[in-house]
This record gives sequence, structure tokens and C-alpha cells, in this order.
Amino acid sequence: MIAFYLEADSGVPAYLQLVRQVEHAIRLGRLRAGDRLPSVRDVVSALGINPNTVVKSYRELESRRLVDTRQGRGTFVADLAAAGGRTAPATISAALTRELRDWIAGARASGLARDDLAALFDEALHNAYADEGAA
Repeated sequence: MIAFYLEADSGVPAYLQLVRQVEHAIRLGRLRAGDRLPSVRDVVSALGINPNTVVKSYRELESRRLVDTRQGRGTFVADLAAAGGRTAPATISAALTRELRDWIAGARASGLARDDLAALFDEALHNAYADEGAA
């Protein structure tokens, strides 16, 4: 099960933060087809947010065909392979994850803030794919 969190200073609306967390968990293989998302009541209790915010995020996930809501039973991760969607990798390399965490620790130790790291990563990612398209 996913444990949601909110970053108040991110500038991203709460409902979109929840949507992104589910998208990322699916992509990283932490959520799989059939896994149940926390109930609206449980998310509201854990985060102290308005129930409509959680409902809005779940509806957005449903419109993206990432989840299925079953009346009276809950919200479940959709079978993306059966729907012809992209499937998440079974596992993410633990070594790669460690390398990335080490890199982040080094960058933070150098004085870079979270937004600096995000900008640096986004630029490097953009350039890597731009270079790939030019080749």
C-alpha cells in the first residue's frame, strides 16, 4: 500500500501531488495491478486534507485509466498490460538507486537546495533525450 505525503512548499496542488505519487509508484513497480489504494477516509485522516481533494485525485487517476473504482470496495490499480498501457518494470536496480541517493547527498553537501537539484536533474534529463534524438 502507498503512504501518501504532501509537500506544502512545492507549489503543486495537493490533488496533483497524490496523482503523481501513484503514477510514480506504478512506474517504479511499487504498486501493481490489483493493489488497493487507501480509502478516502484513511488519506484524509493521515494528511488532514479535505475529502474532496482525495476524491479529485482518484477521479483524475481514473480518467488516466490508472485505477478502477469499485463501488463499495475501493480504488484499485488497473491492469495496465491488459489495457494496452505501458507496464512498470518489475524491479528498479538497487545499485542505481544507491548511486542516485549518493549523488543527491553529495549535491546537497555542496550546498544545492532541492529546487536546484530538480532543475539540474530536469536539464540533464532533457539534454540526454535531446542528444538521443539528434543521433
